[in-house]
Amino acid sequence: MYLFNDFRWQDVLDILIVGFVVYRLLLLIQGTRAVSMLIGLIVLAATYQGARYFELYTVNWVLDSIGNVILILVVVVFQHDIRRMLTRVGTGPFFGRMHRLVQGQAIEEITRASVLLAGRRIGAIFVLQREVGLNEYVEGGTRLDAQITKELLLSIFLPASPLHDGAVVLHQGRVVAAGCLLPLTTNPNVSKALGTRHRAAIGLTEETDAIAVVVSEEEGKISLVREGRITRDVDAGVLRSTLQQLVA
Repeated sequence: MYLFNDFRWQDVLDILIVGFVVYRLLLLIQGTRAVSMLIGLIVLAATYQGARYFELYTVNWVLDSIGNVILILVVVVFQHDIRRMLTRVGTGPFFGRMHRLVQGQAIEEITRASVLLAGRRIGAIFVLQREVGLNEYVEGGTRLDAQITKELLLSIFLPASPLHDGAVVLHQGRVVAAGCLLPLTTNPNVSKALGTRHRAAIGLTEETDAIAVVVSEEEGKISLVREGRITRDVDAGVLRSTLQQLVA
């Protein structure tokens, strides 16, 4: 009875706020690599508490040493997710509409550029970043930070362009970087008939949740790649509607 008499309405509010914050944080990292990292940290913390309880001095010393740098480790490991969460704080309906508008315009420009490149049989690969950051690939390319337009995308992949051999990384309506090198798939079941661009698109989407659009210079066809699976010879309508469902 003493505990209930001491329980205030502020305590209820306190618990609800903390629960809501934790719930929102879990929603933000859902489907990203941060989930497995978070589980690893929880296991590490549980092991540390278990070592203290059972008086495992060596294990406790090792984990205690790691604990001295755990805050820095968390910041380094979750830097992309922390940045993404901070950018979403305070996002309301108005900003959501603005985001969808920008993404819709970007998808239209990507679709038009893909059709024009396919018609001219100019090879290209567009990578649309989603939840998982692609900084490790962006750093190997040339940063642009420019608005997505079909004219810019066409100029990047013209044969005379020094950036035409790599991939273009796109995010939130911006051309983040061009000339980016992507990891090739090692899946033995992938058709040997697929070229380097297609294999790179498959390799990247196996490791991340990015979407890749590939234009074949040999066939003049557009392919859509996600989760390591490739859909070949898609037309403008299918490309536009699929990207709107997945990205916008």
